[in-house]
Amino acid sequence: MNIIVSGSIAYDYIMRFPGRFAEHILPDQLHKISLSFLVDEMRRQWGGCAANIAYNLALLGERPYLMGTVGQDFGQYREWLESSGVDTTLAHEEPDLFTASFFVSTDLDGNQIASFYTGAMARARNLSLHNVTLRPIDLVTISPDDPEAMVRRVAECQNLEIDYLYDPSQQIVRLDGEMLRAGISGCAILIVNDYEFELLQEKTGWHADEIREKPSRACIVTLGADGASIFTRETTYNIPAVTPETLDDPTGVGDAFRAGLVKGLAIGLPWDLAGRMGSLAATYTLEQPGPQSHRYTRAEFVARFREHFDDGGALDAILD
Repeated sequence: MNIIVSGSIAYDYIMRFPGRFAEHILPDQLHKISLSFLVDEMRRQWGGCAANIAYNLALLGERPYLMGTVGQDFGQYREWLESSGVDTTLAHEEPDLFTASFFVSTDLDGNQIASFYTGAMARARNLSLHNVTLRPIDLVTISPDDPEAMVRRVAECQNLEIDYLYDPSQQIVRLDGEMLRAGISGCAILIVNDYEFELLQEKTGWHADEIREKPSRACIVTLGADGASIFTRETTYNIPAVTPETLDDPTGVGDAFRAGLVKGLAIGLPWDLAGRMGSLAATYTLEQPGPQSHRYTRAEFVARFREHFDDGGALDAILD
């Protein structure tokens, strides 16, 4: 399939503070905070929702097209993605800016102080599907991005009659009700987590059943350790999670689920098996630090899948 994955592309800077922030914050001086925390650990991770989805799709044998805006510091990241099987020709470089970056410090109590630098992502609104020569486009995933870019991507998919997976998730708070209603109404697949599903109801003014009925193919609500629910016009599928062998970092787990699901649909699997592919892809991410630290062969993925689920040989299509 020709799959375009649009959305954020970013660096994540993850730091650990070996103390407690609360011990260094004076309640009566909150109006003039000036603090510096000496961290003893930092790692830079490849990140961004679209890049994470594309990476996981590549692991499963697709060569997705990553669409977004990046900065002058993207060179090494581009090499990593290309070497992993992602086509980055639609990742447009903005030479006067840096790639979007997330900086977070976590203390011993799990409290976090974070900043997000939008950087080149703010110009994603300038990209257009009308300028993409790739045809046919089988699916576009519209993941969290510059809000105006997401609105434009929805309108263009509808205008060009391209199926799209709508994944507003973290940007639900930035998109207004009209924008969200437009995105949901024209999508083939809607996917959010259970908390975000509640937010959608509040912001759109639609009740749960109305939202579930809008996508032409399915509404999917992920439930963390409880798996996911897939609502189609005909029935509801309850998808179990795959228990991880170890627990490390939940960052990017939802992105991996989306990739596994899309790959399952790309090879013609029914919803229950495609959802289970999503669950296993998510678990691989959960077991490693960062959203792109895990690796597996397609044969390893299929073998592990069959330890938990019966696919009746359907996943042999991944190995071709």
